[in-house]
Amino acid sequence: MPTPDHTAPPSDQPALLTIAGPVATITLNRPSAFNSVDLSIAKKLEQLAAEVEDNDDVRVLVIQGEGRAFSAGGDLQTIGAAAASDTIAPVVGELLKHYHAFIETVRRMPKIVLSSVHGSAAGAGMGLAFLTDLCIAAEDARFTPAYAKIGVSPDGGSTVGMVGTVGNRRALQLFLAEDSFSAQQAYDWGLVARVVPAAELKAATQKFAERLAQNPPAAISGTKSLVYQAAVTPTKQQLDAEKQKIIEAMNTDEFRAAVKKFTSRGK
Repeated sequence: MPTPDHTAPPSDQPALLTIAGPVATITLNRPSAFNSVDLSIAKKLEQLAAEVEDNDDVRVLVIQGEGRAFSAGGDLQTIGAAAASDTIAPVVGELLKHYHAFIETVRRMPKIVLSSVHGSAAGAGMGLAFLTDLCIAAEDARFTPAYAKIGVSPDGGSTVGMVGTVGNRRALQLFLAEDSFSAQQAYDWGLVARVVPAAELKAATQKFAERLAQNPPAAISGTKSLVYQAAVTPTKQQLDAEKQKIIEAMNTDEFRAAVKKFTSRGK
């Protein structure tokens, strides 16, 4: 599929897409609002994620934030106005319809999605950091659940990405008893793959994305789908899926070339 020209997107767009070889990058672009999620950014993220999913040349998607924060979560001005006018259900329902479509695409697409987090990741912003397949974080990153303090339960995929990693008890602790936690704590709990100095985040993210992109598409897509279905799939069904995916991968040119290279060593 031809790659759309996203090399110079309008800076006033709420989210931007750039593509360089096998690595695509979506940048949350509401820095004055700390990249909080309103309807405009939810719709844009849905659109851009669909473009990435359909692009066969992309193997890795990076999600990052512009400005001082990764994302402050849901836009409280929008939500507060809806609460004041008693229109929470239609307003939040419409926002989440598009944002949930974005999340479903991120989890479904046969590509590795890597969040690159600096500054604050709060509420749905924290959820976004951890619903991606992998997360790399700057040492100064802070993760803030934020929900219980304003009397609500988690949204934005927060339980989708965290519970399976940290377990039920720690998830309850994080959502109900923690004001915030550091990148190092997130790393210790398995939520973050790598923690790097803030000044090195962009370069480290690029290096990590390029390393992930070295994997052939069949290895990426097969591994991702198998990992996510493992916890909810009966053993025989999971084994059958493993058999199907590895046979599909073994029928690719990448596998044949790799095996030929391996078996020719020392001859």
